Amino acid sequence: MSLFRESLLDLHCPASLRCYLIPHSSASMILRLRWAGNFWYSRLMRLLFVADGRSPIALNWIRYFVERGDDVFLASTFACSPDLPLQELEITPVAYSARTGGPNRARRGASALRLLTALHHLLGPLTIPRAARKLRAFADRVRPDLVHAMRIPFEGMLAADAGGAAPLLVSVWGNDFTLHAPSTALMRHYTAWTLGVADALHADCQRDIRLSREWGLAPAKPTLVSPGGGGIQTAVFFPGSKPAPAPTVINARGSRAYVRNDVFFKAVPLVLERRPDVRFTCVALAQDREALRWVDKLRIGHAVQLLPLVSQGELADMLRRAQVMVSPSVHDGTPNSLLEGMACGCFPIAGDLESIREWIRHGENGLLVDATDPVALAHAIVQALENENLRRQAAGLNQQLILGRAEYARCMSRAREFYARIIAGSALSTRPTTAP
Repeated sequence: MSLFRESLLDLHCPASLRCYLIPHSSASMILRLRWAGNFWYSRLMRLLFVADGRSPIALNWIRYFVERGDDVFLASTFACSPDLPLQELEITPVAYSARTGGPNRARRGASALRLLTALHHLLGPLTIPRAARKLRAFADRVRPDLVHAMRIPFEGMLAADAGGAAPLLVSVWGNDFTLHAPSTALMRHYTAWTLGVADALHADCQRDIRLSREWGLAPAKPTLVSPGGGGIQTAVFFPGSKPAPAPTVINARGSRAYVRNDVFFKAVPLVLERRPDVRFTCVALAQDREALRWVDKLRIGHAVQLLPLVSQGELADMLRRAQVMVSPSVHDGTPNSLLEGMACGCFPIAGDLESIREWIRHGENGLLVDATDPVALAHAIVQALENENLRRQAAGLNQQLILGRAEYARCMSRAREFYARIIAGSALSTRPTTAP
């Protein structure tokens, strides 16, 4: 595969026509012609990702290009050892990620994470120029066709400040505009700067495309809406062959500054008053100090199971055994765990957010609630548990949604075409290369 790539000749043809000479068998050559815009042509690429190399979301996306045979380089903002055959891995800490990304993160609880997030907003931008020099040197050495920064703070900000000759694609992750961007003057500055430098934008919901324009992304710059993790692996996440055997509610969001797990735990005893047979499963909260305190304070340990991080296969099995999943977030794009639950036939209850309404119609394929109101959340859980017809209807609708809009192979094929379009059409001469 690499020999094919190295011997491919891209000739200077008329603007509307691209010509390729491809070695075939021994001495014979094939002339391949294609019109610019026909992105079915799968030329291999040289890609530099700027991402958190620990993130399953980022790795699920990156894996597609590694397995396709592209030359993939990763500049990770956190120390990591991803199980991928990368061309090269460079650790590029930013916003104190070398100090805050350790194993104790899972134990801090949402309050500590909110404080840490506030400190990052205040001080994190100050670390960008130094980190950008390191990233710039790495990019100059590997000379990618495309740089893809996966989320704006701080990977996109870092890549924008590093500049370079390659076009820049930036991904927006659910809270970039609603939580992070307006938090401080420096965060506002670097968000706007990143969107000014970026050649293209990827988001997991239409809302963030709209917000990106408000934050300065030029109308002519191309955008893609597709799940942040690349989509759902339907060989892993699929409906069970039988209905869930017992009334089980699953919370798979873990501890995040914008997920109201306090509201979730307050809703549990309210649900148990009506349905004492219900059991609650919480993923990635086994060591969370606040979760442990809530379970103890509310005396709900008999009904709540706090689990550590689990594999994708284990999570899929849990989702198939649950009747209801909850996602009590106050900021979000399209949560991957929400799509995974929908793919497994689990009935979704989520915070009533604009981005979530792109996937869930209240009362049809899920329920939307005020994520700050434990009574409303408890009422929705009981309603879903006691309405089997609603759950069955939602499972069918959600299966169609996942297959049509979130299936991994289909989504990543569109991403590959998007990459090719950016590489082919980027006006590199107009891009700023250093921050003002």
